[in-house]
Amino acid sequence: MPVTTFSIGETDFLRDGRPHRILSGAIHYFRVHPDQWADRIRKARLMGLNTIETYVAWNAHEPRRGEWDATGANDLGRFLDLVATEGMDAIVRPGPYICAEWHNGGLPVWLTRDERIRLRSSDPAYLAEADAYLRRVYEIIAPRQTDRGGPVVLVQIENEYGAYGDDAAYLEELVRITRECGIVVPLTTVDQPQDRMLRDGSLPELHRTGSFGSQSARRLATLRAHQSTGPLMCSEFWDGWFDWWGGVHHTTSVEDAAAELDALLSAGASVNIYMFHGGTNFGVTNGANHKGRYLPITTSYDYDAPLDEAGDPTAKFHAFREVIARHAAVPSEPVTVAPPRPSAEASLRPLGAWADAPMPSGDAFPDPPSFEALGTLTPLVRYEAALPAATGTARRLLSFEEVRDTALVSVDGVPVGRISRTAGERSLPIPTTGGVLTVLVEEQGRVNYDRRIGEAKGLIGAVTLDGEPLRSWRAVAIDLEDAVGALALVSAAASTAADVSATEGGSVPVDGPDGGSADGPVRADGSAPDGPRAWTAEVSLAEPSDLFLDTDGWGAGFAFVNGFLLGRYRRTGPQRTLYVPGPVTRAGANTFTILELDHVADPRLRLVPSALLGPTEE
Repeated sequence: MPVTTFSIGETDFLRDGRPHRILSGAIHYFRVHPDQWADRIRKARLMGLNTIETYVAWNAHEPRRGEWDATGANDLGRFLDLVATEGMDAIVRPGPYICAEWHNGGLPVWLTRDERIRLRSSDPAYLAEADAYLRRVYEIIAPRQTDRGGPVVLVQIENEYGAYGDDAAYLEELVRITRECGIVVPLTTVDQPQDRMLRDGSLPELHRTGSFGSQSARRLATLRAHQSTGPLMCSEFWDGWFDWWGGVHHTTSVEDAAAELDALLSAGASVNIYMFHGGTNFGVTNGANHKGRYLPITTSYDYDAPLDEAGDPTAKFHAFREVIARHAAVPSEPVTVAPPRPSAEASLRPLGAWADAPMPSGDAFPDPPSFEALGTLTPLVRYEAALPAATGTARRLLSFEEVRDTALVSVDGVPVGRISRTAGERSLPIPTTGGVLTVLVEEQGRVNYDRRIGEAKGLIGAVTLDGEPLRSWRAVAIDLEDAVGALALVSAAASTAADVSATEGGSVPVDGPDGGSADGPVRADGSAPDGPRAWTAEVSLAEPSDLFLDTDGWGAGFAFVNGFLLGRYRRTGPQRTLYVPGPVTRAGANTFTILELDHVADPRLRLVPSALLGPTEE
């Protein structure tokens, strides 16, 4: 790209001194497979946008302190270079806090688990870590600014800080670090157009922008009252919304969203459409909200955006394109339409238990340790404690001070109940027999907003039996990737034995890890058992392709394709499919592995031609 200047004038953004309107769309590189970045960026240009905006997720780049990664799916530099290749500008929002319905609001667990650190403040301990992080990010961004021939025209300081605090010294320090690292483009802040938020969330030298999705004229007037000069900009134009497990699939009226966009542009404002393409919370990266009730975010981040989760243009795409064409030149190139996705069906083969990793040796904990105390980033920890002998009562009450976020409880390997944080549950009756109490706790998503960011996960506080504390706990983290690797060996052994049997003309049973036949039913009546059980199936494809994995008929768990963790599924919905990006598939056999936590009612694997994201509000 040619070297240009980009600045803020009395009424407009200025490119080489000439008025310029930003028409931007949000794409989070960490929610899109890197082999699909170019496709999504190109489609943004074809809708009429001239800019791509992205957050930077600190915890994606540095999940463990000092282990920085900016390669592959974390290659922010390559993402920005692809924006430049498409002839577009870029806006970067490095946080350190980003919200984004992303786990922990983008802050690493190793940072937030230290309760002595005051997050998002001028606390020296927090600023020292934020400084180190920002310097790494700015090493990527600085050489890609527009004055050096790159695409970056704006950098945002923090994120909706007025909704959280009013520590001006903190913002001043972020500005100092940013400028010291060679960032010369204009710096912005964003807040909802409320007087307190716009006042507390910015500084005089920063350009204020707004976040809203309706009542554009009124919101812009409030913004203008706090930003007396320069261009007006809605840097988060909410064209849809996110979903949470147990809720509905949120959509917005195409006509209403297009009318609001037209109102913004007719007022002369610049805009960043949030989201242009939402993408997917692959793996276990979803966040959660807690405004009186814990609500974990779904794997899909479709957002009812102009480009859907699989990258296909929607009715909103075409409506927005028509609106933009009234205010700016829009490319005449047609938007490519993806070919139909394959449909297929296969029987799931049981592989047996998968969450029974051996407990570590050593001293036991007096109370169950949190995930943070164990230093794990996995979403599962299994706790065990010995139960005292029965005293003659019919049932005994097992109580938890708090479970974050769900717990599967069993006694001597027999499931006895479930505890759900979302449902407000904290106790359940268990049998009178003694033996071993096992509690498998799943962290379902870290809160990404407000004061609960960084809260500990696992069994929090004391566990009691009929009011008496249970002591002497052991705990082991369950690594999902390790579990899938071990199961692959089991599956290979079963296949080898079957091949040998067929060659010799005999029948050789191969035992699965739960003692049942690895390729047959695991109960005498042919039904699947409750509790954590793994399943697998293979589907042959003529060529790599996007897919939609139908999870209806399964309980709750995690799905892998060829070793790639697609994300979580839940029978509570709303989403009923998991998006499978084409680059993780291959021509020939593709192995699907399902780590079920609860119960598979229908042991079939189905691929369907389109996404099923659940019912919408009437």
